Amino acid sequence: MPIATVNPANGETLKTYEAMGEEELERRLQLAEATYRTYRTTTFAERARLLNKAADLLDEDQGEIGRVMTTEMGKPVKQARAEAAKCAKAMRWYAEHAEGLLADEEPAEQDVTDTGASRVRVRYRPLGPVLAVMPWNFPLWQVVRFAAPALMAGNVGLLKHASNVPQTALYLEDLFHRAGFPEGCFQTLLIGSAAVDDILRDERVEAATLTGSEPAGRAVASTAGEMIKKTVLELGGSDPFVVMPSADLDRAAEVAVTARVQNNGQSCIAAKRFIVHTDVYDAFAERFVRGMEALRMGDPMQEDTEVGPLASEQGRADLEELVDDARRSGATVLCGGERPDRPGWFYPPTVLAGITREMRIHREEAFGPVATLYRAADLDEAVLIANDSPFGLSSNVWTRDENEVDRFVRDLEAGGVFVNGMTASHPAFPFGGIKRSGYGRELSGHGIREFCNITTVWQGA
Repeated sequence: MPIATVNPANGETLKTYEAMGEEELERRLQLAEATYRTYRTTTFAERARLLNKAADLLDEDQGEIGRVMTTEMGKPVKQARAEAAKCAKAMRWYAEHAEGLLADEEPAEQDVTDTGASRVRVRYRPLGPVLAVMPWNFPLWQVVRFAAPALMAGNVGLLKHASNVPQTALYLEDLFHRAGFPEGCFQTLLIGSAAVDDILRDERVEAATLTGSEPAGRAVASTAGEMIKKTVLELGGSDPFVVMPSADLDRAAEVAVTARVQNNGQSCIAAKRFIVHTDVYDAFAERFVRGMEALRMGDPMQEDTEVGPLASEQGRADLEELVDDARRSGATVLCGGERPDRPGWFYPPTVLAGITREMRIHREEAFGPVATLYRAADLDEAVLIANDSPFGLSSNVWTRDENEVDRFVRDLEAGGVFVNGMTASHPAFPFGGIKRSGYGRELSGHGIREFCNITTVWQGA
């Protein structure tokens, strides 16, 4: 895949870039290693000062970088600006909280006495250069939610971004440079996917994090396992959105629309499978379909656009295959389902009903504005349908019955359960999944400690 900016709204190639050669990659790896040796000794106060400066610059650049993201991957420009603002918020959160999250831990006095020590501490120390392999769908946020905690922990970052968002990738390197971080603290590597394996095998790279597809996760995890290096993986998702009879149907349907089409439906944590109790199925379906049909699809640079194009022609083709397979197997198309006759890689908000286990869309992730509707006879069947997926990223539950809430929290196989609200990520709370959605956690204290050397310090009498 070429490293290029191709506008998905019209298919026009705007900029192309040459992949970095071996000499340049070697220079950057040397720089990362050398910078880490000194940066690791900086104080939390100094790191926080630099990260807060980066947040200030990002706020100033919000309009400009928002337009760049929209041009490169097609998200509505209002959502792009919101993504930039969210990144600045996360930077400030880690600047404020990292020192406390990584403070030395003192075990209980009795446990220290049992060891015969005068003092025992647990200290969190940085690991070194970390390779981040990141996707195009949230081209700022996915990177910042790794970079902010990693830099605050004293690590340095090497970014291999998706090949269709090179301008965003280069902007990120420039942002941290302008903020005053030492050269080599955060570097963008303009390389293709084939180069990742060699970089991960390099002894100077200590760990890796990847957000992306299941095949990409398998490849990185395989190499990292061979090299015995720590990894964090956030892969695909096919999140359930369960609606029970006690739910506020108007609100549930309104949020369901947003949850399905946010970021043009190209989000791992977007609700994709809508599982509705039979008593309220018809009422919810009518509201949900009406909301999906009312969405404004169009030029993502326009302020009133709610659904823009998919990021790539191949992405749209993959989505069409899932819809066509479901249709051939007996699914009912309640709205959408046909490619519009216009330039660009647009696909309309679509709702499918009558889904069966034999359909590909039941097992595979639909990465675009396509929703599947399921009817559940009771709570037990709703849980069975929700868990009948290879993924386990997050989940949504709509009920005002606390006993049902307890059951869903206990039984849903996911890294998050959002009750009467839409799945979202926040710097204060851990984010990640189970099953084929990956392992490890980002954000919060859990995320910043993923790339730390958790060190026991034992002192004798």
